[in-house]
Amino acid sequence: QVQVVESGGGLVQPGGSLRLSCAASGGIFSRNNMAWYRQAPGKQRGLVARITSAGTITYADSVKGRFSISRDNAKSEVYLQMNSLKAADTALYVCTAQSPSWSGFRDYWGQGTQVTVSS
Repeated sequence: QVQVVESGGGLVQPGGSLRLSCAASGGIFSRNNMAWYRQAPGKQRGLVARITSAGTITYADSVKGRFSISRDNAKSEVYLQMNSLKAADTALYVCTAQSPSWSGFRDYWGQGTQVTVSS
């Protein structure tokens, strides 16, 4: 059983930056694949960035060059540094932990943190 808690969202002007944090507890964090998704009203949920337990990183095309995902296994945390924010980045950002167990991998979702990019 893994609990996922995000923080760091807020209201930012276009071109600004935010750093989101995600803490995952209740499992062996270093074995988790961690990812950030985002969802805005009326739009489909989409993957923003993912970092595997091995450190492999993937980004959505829409955020490449602007966002950076990283993890600190000692702190059981994953981060999403968001730069050059656009209005289109406005969404609820949700952190997920994919954790191995005896029965296989299982996904755990956080409550999300709201990011609003507006003038």
